[in-house]
Formats: sequence, structure tokens, C-alpha cells
Amino acid sequence: MPQFIRPRIPKLVVFLGAILIVIIAVLVWLWSVYGYRVNQYSCTNYAMGAYVQQTVYGTNAEDAAADAAKAIGQLENLISWRIEGSDIQKLNAEAGTNWEEMDEQTLSILAKCLEVAERSNGAFDPTILPVSALWDFGGDNQQVPEESMLEEFMGYVNYQDLRIDEEEGSASLKYHYMGVDLGAVGKGAACQEAVEAYAEAGASGIVSVGGSVGICGEKPDGSLWNIAVRDPNSGEEKTAALGTLSLESGYISTSGSYEKYFTEDGVTYHHLLDPKTGYPAESGLVSVTVICDDGTLSDALSTACFVLGLEQGVELLESYGAGGVFIDQENHIFLSGIAQDAFELMSEEYTIEELP
Repeated sequence: MPQFIRPRIPKLVVFLGAILIVIIAVLVWLWSVYGYRVNQYSCTNYAMGAYVQQTVYGTNAEDAAADAAKAIGQLENLISWRIEGSDIQKLNAEAGTNWEEMDEQTLSILAKCLEVAERSNGAFDPTILPVSALWDFGGDNQQVPEESMLEEFMGYVNYQDLRIDEEEGSASLKYHYMGVDLGAVGKGAACQEAVEAYAEAGASGIVSVGGSVGICGEKPDGSLWNIAVRDPNSGEEKTAALGTLSLESGYISTSGSYEKYFTEDGVTYHHLLDPKTGYPAESGLVSVTVICDDGTLSDALSTACFVLGLEQGVELLESYGAGGVFIDQENHIFLSGIAQDAFELMSEEYTIEELP
């Protein structure tokens, strides 16, 4: 009967095999802990008069970020009154004359603006352009307008004279010299465009455009998204956070008196104008951050709440199911809605107070 002899495996082969097993095990561990970073893509560009910062996760993260940037650019070309040929530029040019055909996206944003204007009793007004142009915050000719000039142009600020016809796909301004400025909602709307691009690509991510943030999908490590809330007292050159919001999804927009301002004859004027007076709002607040499930609304509501003040602002947010972080001039913080559980204070210079 023949005898079978087991072949002898060289020791070197055994050694190399053991090393290979160890290497594979290490690679598997590294992937489980850090692998998602391979599919992370970050970029910064400029649109809507602000930096657009994106961090996207997914197998096609870079393509999703590119799609988001493109969508934001297209939105700006529709709603910026400064861009020749935009829907809003043409609407303003035809004020008091003709109805102007609008893109469906522009009409949707205008409709949301009118809704907030109505529900805030005009604290937010998209027809503020005739007056805001006189102040020219951030421009080459920022100044306190003459009172007579301000009174004259205040007559052209009235959201009720902005009319939209969604069935016909058109809008109009009732009188000459009226003008729409969507700068107060453009950054929030831009965040929504980016989030929708991420969702369509099957990616997750976070985008910030100026004072607005949008978050989409689950973080790769399963943790909540952390969004810093700026300290209004921090300097322009080096901003600091007074706390963070930990959220699963949504849009966050902040309106603060520190964003655009100038000083004339010893008096400081900020850009958040009260549509009823034409002057910077004096509500006792220095910052309002709103958490909402709609980017355009989060931006419009933050402006409206700043003008309205704490009590009426909280009521407005409650009617939308939105949350807010209100900061007053005495470094008091008031939390409403989802912000009550999501906000964490990190600064000893501020205190969290009960809502009145």
C-alpha cells in the first residue's frame, strides 16, 4: 500500500502568511474606525455674498458637493437683485408697470417670504430694498439717510403690494420705486439647495453659507451634528462660540447686530432694519438663531424674530414648530422649542434664563 507523505511547508512561507493575516486584520480595524474619512470631501467657494463651506460624506461626495455649488449659483442668478437679468432684477425694473414671469423656484421663495411677513405683522418685509439701499450697509456709501429721504422711501415698503400668481407663474410690485431684496433669505435658501443635492446623490453632509447652516443625513460615526453659536461679543477678526447646537437634521440661521454695522457721530447702526421705522431694530436683542425644517423659513424667521423681540419672536417660532436661541444685550440666553434640549452653553460670560 503506498504511503502518502505530507509536504513540508517552508518556515518562511508560514511566517509571511502570518504577517499577511496581521496586516489584513489591521486594515479591517482601520477601515471600521477611520474608513469613512476616505469618502469625505470638503471645499469652500463664494456665492450669495458669503463663503460657502461644504463637508460631504459618501462614495460620490465630491460630485455631490459640485452639484450643490452649481445649484447655489443657479439660485443666486435667479434671486439676486444685483444680477442683471435675474427674476428679482426684472421684477424690480417692472415695478408699477407689468407682471413679470418668474421661475417656479423664485415664486416659491417669494411665497414663503410673504407668509412670514404676514404672520410677523410686517416685522419681516421683502420689499425693504428702497430703504436698505439708502443705508447701503457694507457698501461704498453707507450712511444714515436724511430723515426726509427716509420718510419718502418708507412709503414704498409694503409687503402687501408684492403680488404673486403661482398659477400664471408671475409676480408684480404695485407701485413704481418699489423693490424686493431677498438677501435676508438667500443664504438659508442656498443651504436648502445644497442639502437637496446631497440627498439626491445619496450623500450626507453639512453646508454653511454666511450665517446659515444646512445638515443632511447621518454622520458617518453616528453622532449628532454640532453647530457653533457665535458669541456676539467676539471680535470680527477672530470669532468665538458661546455654545453649540447638537442636531440630527434641519436648517439653522442666525441674525445678529454684529454682522453688518457702521458708526457715525458716535452712534453705531446695524443692518437689521425695522420695516415700520426704517431704522435699525431696537428690540433688546443682539442675536437670534432659528432651527427650522426649511432653509428659507429659518432665515426669514431669524430676521423677523430679531425685529419682534423675545416674547413675540418666541410666539412666532412656536407657530412654525421652530426652535430659537435668543441673546439679549445683558448676555442673557433664552431657549425655545428644540433648542432647549439641543443647546449647550460653553461660555461663562452668559447665562441661560427662563422664558418670560
